[in-house]
Amino acid sequence: MAESELYQKGKALRRELLGAAYVDRMAQTLYDDPIMQKFTDLTTETVFGALWTRPGLDWKTRALITVVSDVATGREPELAMHLRLARRQGWTEEELTEALLHLSGYVGAPLVREALLTARRVFAEVRQEADGA
Repeated sequence: MAESELYQKGKALRRELLGAAYVDRMAQTLYDDPIMQKFTDLTTETVFGALWTRPGLDWKTRALITVVSDVATGREPELAMHLRLARRQGWTEEELTEALLHLSGYVGAPLVREALLTARRVFAEVRQEADGA
């Protein structure tokens, strides 16, 4: 794939938002086959290169919007990645937990329960990685 300007911006931003180690780990596991490489190329250009670089909202706000969207649509694997991203943008575990709890009144307790289980796992992983750094 020829790297467009949006792709290059998206690639750099994705690494900044998620962390280089995490992006590299995903490239070696989840996105290591041609089908998933096509997906990551597309999202690198369109989601990270076009959406996340738009003016009008800071990255911290965009991160919380993304977490809320994942919870509301029951996207647990994406939620794990986006909770990690939200922590890197300055949201605390307490703030994210409260945001998830708040959603129970709007999207329902079952979705929030699953989201909290995902958050518990992700927060523990992030703390462990920080302790090992």
